[in-house]
Amino acid sequence: MADERRRFDVSIVTPEGAAFEGEAEMLVVPGAAGEIGVLARHAPLIATLKAGSTRVHLGREEIVEYATGPGFFTVQFDRAIALVDDAVRSDQIDRERAERQLEEVKAELEKVERGESTADRWVLEQRLIHAETQLEVATGAADIRSVRAKLGVGHR
Repeated sequence: MADERRRFDVSIVTPEGAAFEGEAEMLVVPGAAGEIGVLARHAPLIATLKAGSTRVHLGREEIVEYATGPGFFTVQFDRAIALVDDAVRSDQIDRERAERQLEEVKAELEKVERGESTADRWVLEQRLIHAETQLEVATGAADIRSVRAKLGVGHR
C-alpha cells in the first residue's frame, strides 16, 4: 500500500527482560528534553529518557502504550532500543499499586526536604513521575487530577 509506513525493529527492555520486542511504524519516547518520535530510517541517536509514556505505533491506528521509568535510548540501523528501569503496559497497570507508589515516594520526598533522608531527589522525582504516568495511562489524564488532589501531589 502507498500510505503504509515503513516498519523498523523496536525493543523496550527492563532489568527483568524485554517488555516489548517487535516491529513498529513509529515510536514515541519521553526524552529528557521532550518527546522523541522515531520512524524507520531515523538518523542514529543516543538520548537519556525520563519517566513517562512510551507509545509504540504498530500501524492502522493500533498503539501500544507503556508507562516507562527513566533510562537510555538508542537508534541505529532501523533499530530503536529503550533501556528503562521499568515498563508497564497500559492494560496491565495496577492502579492501587501505582497509588501506593505515589504515597511512598511523596513520604520519602518529605523526609528529604526535612533533612531526614539522603535519598537522591532526582531518582525520587522520576519514581513519582513513573507512578503518575501509570495512573494517567491506566485512567486517562482527567482522572489523574483527582488522584493528585487526594494524595496532595502537585508535581508535573
